This record gives sequence, structure tokens and C-alpha cells, in this order.
Amino acid sequence: MVVSSQAQRLKPHAIDVKSPTGREYFGKLLATADVFLTNYLPQHRQKNKFDVEHIRAANPNIIYARGSAYGDKGPERDVGGFDGTAFWTRSGVGWALTPAELGGALSQGIPAFGDSIGGMNIAGGISAALFHRERTGEAVEIDVSLLSTAWWAAGASVTQGMETGETMRSLMPDSMSPSVNPFMGNYTTSDGGTLNLCIVSPTGYIRDTFEHLGLGELADDPRFSEVLPLIENASAAAELIAASIRSKPFEYWRQHLKTMRGQWAPFQSLVDLATDEQALANDMVVEVESAAGGKPFKVVRGPVQFNHEALETTRAPQASEHTELVLMELGLNWDRIEQLKEAGAIA
Repeated sequence: MVVSSQAQRLKPHAIDVKSPTGREYFGKLLATADVFLTNYLPQHRQKNKFDVEHIRAANPNIIYARGSAYGDKGPERDVGGFDGTAFWTRSGVGWALTPAELGGALSQGIPAFGDSIGGMNIAGGISAALFHRERTGEAVEIDVSLLSTAWWAAGASVTQGMETGETMRSLMPDSMSPSVNPFMGNYTTSDGGTLNLCIVSPTGYIRDTFEHLGLGELADDPRFSEVLPLIENASAAAELIAASIRSKPFEYWRQHLKTMRGQWAPFQSLVDLATDEQALANDMVVEVESAAGGKPFKVVRGPVQFNHEALETTRAPQASEHTELVLMELGLNWDRIEQLKEAGAIA
């Protein structure tokens, strides 16, 4: 659980809420807080007396936020879950990203994928709740689940599926499925790299695109020179584009297409992004100190910037690293803190 008030109080600390003394100082901390955030299941919140009614008894003006696997309502509110179950598997996200031809299921390749998106949803909800409280005086409860996070992220496909009974699925590499727009799709280079063309509307892009792809003569071909015939002959155009891109290496296209007006992107790994010129220019990577005093290491900055300034980013704190600091802000001296440690009320 995390209890927060002012920005400087956003530090991890440990209090044993089963201890009478720990419970006392937990109450003191709650009295100073603006937000209480927990991902504990309902039965554990009740058992440890930090469900909403217990927290509001200590501070009726607190924002109470819950993160869960499947939501805090319904028959499975007591069921726990992780990214691999609630976000990836049950939501349909894993199914949609697994090509049907595989005949099985892809595992989730990015740890904490849903947790990261869900965390941003929680942060946005808390910000809105604080603003609402400032304007109206009402302190609200917030719920964000991994399941709802996945469905929101995949909302366009979910809506399509509910309307038609069918949803899009990822295609196998080099799958030349029937195309309605040859300027959209993944194309393989001579050395095994991949480029993604994503020119959603070809209008005004046909000649420039064909010229950059080394197929300038196709801009004058009546089959492809206008949008309607291009769509009608999309599969033929896609085969010609695939052959041209397959004739040269990845790095050639990466440099050559920089002047193309239409949208495209190199298919990169997560490690490739760490040296991406555009990512670095936008302060997406930062080096932080090691908790153990070892060699500094690189981490990803948060995605929100204010006034074009890079966010101040530090390493993740160690468990209980700031217990003493938080309790000193509550007015405790070192002697009392040592007594609480010896009694097991804090860590």
C-alpha cells in the first residue's frame, strides 16, 4: 500500500498495521495524507482494517484508490491476478496479438505491460479526483483494474468485435493477405529487417511514396495513379512494393525514407530504442545511481513532460528506505523511532 500527501512524502516506508503501536502511527500518517492507494484484495483490506470505511474514519477527506485484477464489483472481485492473466490472457489482448496460423497462444513478452498502463490510469484518476475535491469538496473512491485497462487500450477492436462478432488479429510475417491499401503493412528488407508503412489515406501521397520506394513509374500507371484504382489493385501494388523493399537492406531504407512525406517506421526492438536519436532528443532515457552504490544504470523516464523539461527521475527506492524520514516528518525523534523498530512496529 502507499499513503501519500505532499510530493515529498511519496516515499516507501513500512508500518506493521497489526501492531497496536504501528496502527497508531499509521493513523497519524493517514491524518496528513491526501491519497490512499492499495492493491490488496477485499478480504485482506477488511482483515487489516484499511478498507475505505476504516481509512475514512481516520481521514474523511482522503482520496481512496484501488487497483485490482478484475474490478471491485461482481462475483470475482475477490480474485487476484497479474498481467499474464487479467491484462494479457483474459482480456483478449493476447489473442488479438497472436496470429491465428500459430495454432496456439503467444506469451506476454513484456513484463508489467498492463501494470505500467494501469499505473498511469490510476495516476490520471487520482489527479482528476484531487481536482474534483478542490472544486467541490467531495473526496471520491477510484477503481482501476488490469482487465478494464486492457479493454480500454484495445477499445477500437473491442467495439468492432461487439458490433460485428469479428476482431482483427495480428498477421504472420510476410503474410500477403488481401489488401485495400498497399501503403499500409509490414515489408521485409534484403537483410531481414522490417519496415512498417502506415499511410492511412493515400490521397496526395501516391507519387511521392512510389518515388521513394524506387517505383516512380507506378505513379503514372493507371492501375495505381489515383486512389480508387490503387485500392482496386492493392494486392498487385503490395507485391511490387514488397519486391522493391526486399531488394535493399534495412539501413538503406531507414535513411532513404526520412524525406518521404507519408508515415512509416522502422521495426525496432526495445533495446534499439535506447539509441534512437528521436527518443534521446526527447529525454526518454536517463541514467540513475545504483542503490548499492554500484555502477549507474539507464532507465526510462515517465512519458509526461511539463514545459518541455525532462522529468527529474531517480532509481526506485528500496523497501522501507524512507521509514525514518517519513516518521520524522510526523514529529518523531530518533529515540522513539528506534523503540518502534525494536518493538517491530516499523521496518
